[in-house]
Amino acid sequence: MSRPRLANTLRRLERASGALATQSVSRMDENLPWFRSMPADQRSWVTLVAQAGIAALVEWMRNPAAPPEVSGHVFAAAPRDLARSVSLQQVVALVKVTVEVVEEQVPHLAAPGEEQALRESVLRFSREVAFAAAHVYARAAESRGAWDARLQALLVDALVRGDAEVVAGRSAALGWADVTPIAVAIGSPPPGDADAALDAVERAGRRAGLEILAGVQPDRLVVVLGRSEDPVKAVAPLLAEFGDGPVVVGHPVPTLAEATESARAALAAWRAVAAWPTAPRPVAAAELLPERVVAGDPTAREDLRQRYVELAAAGGALLETLSVYFDSGASLEGAARLLFVHPNTVRYRLRRVTDVCALSPFDARDAFSLRLALSIGRLDDPPL
Repeated sequence: MSRPRLANTLRRLERASGALATQSVSRMDENLPWFRSMPADQRSWVTLVAQAGIAALVEWMRNPAAPPEVSGHVFAAAPRDLARSVSLQQVVALVKVTVEVVEEQVPHLAAPGEEQALRESVLRFSREVAFAAAHVYARAAESRGAWDARLQALLVDALVRGDAEVVAGRSAALGWADVTPIAVAIGSPPPGDADAALDAVERAGRRAGLEILAGVQPDRLVVVLGRSEDPVKAVAPLLAEFGDGPVVVGHPVPTLAEATESARAALAAWRAVAAWPTAPRPVAAAELLPERVVAGDPTAREDLRQRYVELAAAGGALLETLSVYFDSGASLEGAARLLFVHPNTVRYRLRRVTDVCALSPFDARDAFSLRLALSIGRLDDPPL
């Protein structure tokens, strides 16, 4: 079915285009509360779009054989910022109001006998505008998604490099300025496409109620976890999205800018975890302090040195008792004989060690850390 030329009607419609646009904006102001609250510059953009839409309608009706390409004519009148400020649903509402205004004026705009033809043309054109709006917003969403992906990759890279200044500057752009606490997890990437892996991690994170940033680097998948007080527990629903092998998790920090510390701990643990073949999956970076020390991590070394300092400051023969306990093969009775005290006294002192430095001499992993702490402390502060 071809569109009639409607020469007389088109002249009337063209002359009335400015008044119709003004009337449409006035109706928007009356019927759409969110439109009333828009800044003046955005309201003026909407007026321009309405005018462009009516002008495009005239041109479309004047060339019945031409395909209805309206997106360039209508939406080029507004800057890109308008698409960021007005949702697609709101655009549909604006189009609906404009169509209603034009339809109401059909009896005055159409030449005698051309009323129905004009009304049909307006309805068909409004449908094309709606499709064009959807296309514009879809294209903007694709562009925004690609930009967000690039920004995520840059931010994850900055985290791993320890560039806190870059991370702080980009956190607001990704909407993470108020996300807390935050931790970083590292594991092997899954085989296959990196983009597919990132999509899978983000979907799993949403299902778990987490904020997620992720990046695939040559030999590892780095995941930033937001809004979790227990990151080791939080990463469990994401394990299926990692490749085979260990997954290590840094400690939680208050802000994304401070997440470089969590990333540093996770990266050091990732490099050292091979020394603990039976490590749980996932495992906290703090659980790998002794392996990290052996691998040359200065942060882990300082952590264990601080435990030694705390024990020395606590007094009560804690350091001596701990040292003798280890030297006697972790025997309470043997340590008691060497110290000339009752075994219960040794047990009490060793429990005090746990209270002071949060490491238990009775746990094999903690005992490994404590032995290293003693060695580091003696090297840095040799006894007189």
